[in-house]
Amino acid sequence: MDWLGDQAWASWLALAVVFGALELLSLDLFLAMLAGGAIVGAVTALLGGPLPLQIVLALVSSVALLGLIRPNVVRRLHSGPDLKTGAEALIGKRATVLRELVHGTPGRVKIGGEEWTAEPYDEDDRIEVGETVDVVQIKGATAYVLRVHRLGS
Repeated sequence: MDWLGDQAWASWLALAVVFGALELLSLDLFLAMLAGGAIVGAVTALLGGPLPLQIVLALVSSVALLGLIRPNVVRRLHSGPDLKTGAEALIGKRATVLRELVHGTPGRVKIGGEEWTAEPYDEDDRIEVGETVDVVQIKGATAYVLRVHRLGS
């Protein structure tokens, strides 16, 4: 029993290594959280804590890791990039004015190789042919655009 008390940290560490190795097979992040609890047990043993305290702290930390850390990590691992498709993908793109844009009288712009009906987003703006604009909104088949302000203008 004395050896168990003096060398308990090694047992906890061995358990953590076993859980870590098995985690590599499962890739569920469940056993990794248990390995974290075993490491807490090992640290408690190294600091001279009694065996019941080691067990309680290992269990509490494992449950905390499973309940608080694992869900966030799994969510981040399983979420992909935000994919924007269709008209939504055009918002923020640059366009070139092909036909003058005046509010109430739609003009034309070229966005990524496609021509679109467009109006200025600002109702008081008039945008000339050849100017560069940013697409800020799409309503139906009409792109609403803002003039790109260049430095010094």
